Amino acid sequence: MSTTDDASSLGELPELDTRGRVLKGWDPEKADHWDQGIAWKTLIVSTYSLFLGFCVWFLVSAIAPKLNEIGFDLSTAQLYWLTSMPGLSGGLLRLVFMVLPPIMGTRKLIGFSSLLYIIPMVGWFFAVQDTSTSFGVLMMLSVLCGIGGGTFSGYMPSTGYFFPKRLSGTALALQSGIGNLGMSAIQVVGPWLMGFGLFGITFLAPMRAEDGALWVFNAAIFFVPWAIVAAILAFWLLKDVPVKANIRQQLDIFGNKNTWYMTLLYVMTFGIYSGIAAQFALIINNAFGSDSQFANQGISGLPSGLTYAFLGPLIGSLVRAAWGPLCDKFGGAIWTFVSGIGMAATLAVCAVNLNPIDHAQFTPFLIGMLGFFFFAGIGNAGTFKQMPMIMPKRQAGGAIGFTAAIAAFGPFLVGVALASFSAQSFYIACVIYCLVCSVMCWIMYARKNAPFPG
Repeated sequence: MSTTDDASSLGELPELDTRGRVLKGWDPEKADHWDQGIAWKTLIVSTYSLFLGFCVWFLVSAIAPKLNEIGFDLSTAQLYWLTSMPGLSGGLLRLVFMVLPPIMGTRKLIGFSSLLYIIPMVGWFFAVQDTSTSFGVLMMLSVLCGIGGGTFSGYMPSTGYFFPKRLSGTALALQSGIGNLGMSAIQVVGPWLMGFGLFGITFLAPMRAEDGALWVFNAAIFFVPWAIVAAILAFWLLKDVPVKANIRQQLDIFGNKNTWYMTLLYVMTFGIYSGIAAQFALIINNAFGSDSQFANQGISGLPSGLTYAFLGPLIGSLVRAAWGPLCDKFGGAIWTFVSGIGMAATLAVCAVNLNPIDHAQFTPFLIGMLGFFFFAGIGNAGTFKQMPMIMPKRQAGGAIGFTAAIAAFGPFLVGVALASFSAQSFYIACVIYCLVCSVMCWIMYARKNAPFPG
């Protein structure tokens, strides 16, 4: 195994050499062994690719609410399952991607991952054009969308190798925050793209819905050229750092108890957040909109889930990116603690209004949800500042990948929970979990004289 940390401990590093594909003498903690131009270029290209990955990961959440409108006959439970499967596969794939940065290197990891995004997009492009496509095929395509979420656990540790600890909060918050915007982008752009025939594929017949023609397949095919561009940029511009470790050597992260504590915290800040964000449109429709008791009563002007679905990922992602510098200044732990308390309070407001007797309860529910997404964004920035501060660089990279992998099961677990229990019961359980995690964060990380301040 060879890492920059090990090299520093054994003596002087060789002089920095950036001419080859693999950087020599690289140590971002030493000013004369770090090139900030290469670091920021790596951040830009990998974040662009990650943004596309999140578009793929949440593609089903944009398409699923339209499937029955264009002729499919899927139950509410089946729609929940479709939107939850990318979370399951994304979490499993993150367990694979988390060990790849020291094995593949940044350049090949970003390049090949960008090409993998094309597979589920092309699959959905063809599947939605035939309403006889079986539920099994749709489930398989939903599973493949997990590729987009899985790459996160490779990208984040890889980017962490390029930046010093003093900038880790800013760099990782920018990458995760802007990358996460893909969740919102597909939910905003997807329905818009479905409204007209894209140039070059207008020969494909639109599908018919009650409100007119829909080109649902546009949402799937639009990002394919951009994924190809991402792959080209990665192979052309990116380099690798001299961090190498096989799979067995990387398992040492599980001997560090902070790996487990931070996993619990990231499940709170991202697992619950991503799961609810993926199901947000369906939650609104089932409680207040077209599939609610109020629709059966003939009440008009009810909210449409797709109108609001993009707000969760948008708010959470922007806050996550913006809070990075604040985490570098004040530390991540205190912000993670603030996040947990805020999430518990706002989810409690939502829970009170999730068994509505009046459709006007949608307003306080929506306000609570927007507050929840805001506090989740703060916590996502806080947790990723903590890990590089409280763990060695390579272990921090592995821990980031592992915690992200476990939290990525959020969309799947939330989907299963909502298909099995009432939304109100689920929200109450989340409130309890957030409070427990907040107490743990305060004791271990955020209080004065905490054992692991970060």
